[in-house]
Amino acid sequence: MNRDDFRYLKGPQSRGFELRHTYRVLREYVHAIRTLHFLRPCVTVFGSARLTEKHPAYQLARQVGAGLADAGFTVMTGGGPGVMEGANRGAKEGGGISIGLNIQLPHEQAPNPYCDFVVSFHYFFIRKVMLVKYSYAFVALPGGLGTFDELFEVMTLIQTGKLQDFPVILIGTDYWRPLIELLKNTLLAAGTIDEEDVSRLHVTDSAAETVTLIQDAAVRKFGLMYRERPRRRWFLWE
Repeated sequence: MNRDDFRYLKGPQSRGFELRHTYRVLREYVHAIRTLHFLRPCVTVFGSARLTEKHPAYQLARQVGAGLADAGFTVMTGGGPGVMEGANRGAKEGGGISIGLNIQLPHEQAPNPYCDFVVSFHYFFIRKVMLVKYSYAFVALPGGLGTFDELFEVMTLIQTGKLQDFPVILIGTDYWRPLIELLKNTLLAAGTIDEEDVSRLHVTDSAAETVTLIQDAAVRKFGLMYRERPRRRWFLWE
């Protein structure tokens, strides 16, 4: 986080500062939607940047990426190493389109080499909007605070009716078991969530099952049809 970020989050600032900040946010947002406008339907894969190629979650992400590519989906991740790299790598190896939405950090996270193209973001909230905006499903593999943040953002958007009931799939039954138990035994028992909030989460250890669930929901439930992508228009500088 740079000095302006700290200043912005400390409360009201001068009108000039607020205007400049708003312009930077708008510029980043417009750049992202113009860049991503021509994507085929996406599936977003969340997961840890800290897990190596030898970790089972990396290999599962790689299988999921390849399966989604074969099913005609663009695979979108946060663009970093670890599980994100696994999913991008699988999509690339499967002949699909592999996208990374990278976040600029103080200790900069370099995009992984398996992305067909990368969009870099300064603002986390714009990046999260883009990870959701173009996707028909969301897959979460083992991850840390960022993965949980993104997962609960999606679950909240679905719960509140801001997002359609797209599939949310958790891969790694052992890893996600404590979360499911927390949701059921604490939140649901206390009446702070509904049964539907828990039941819409699909937990599995199978990459093939994940792809089948997503493909079935996208086509049968949401009527996804593969059409020609929009043409770029010279008069819009595309």
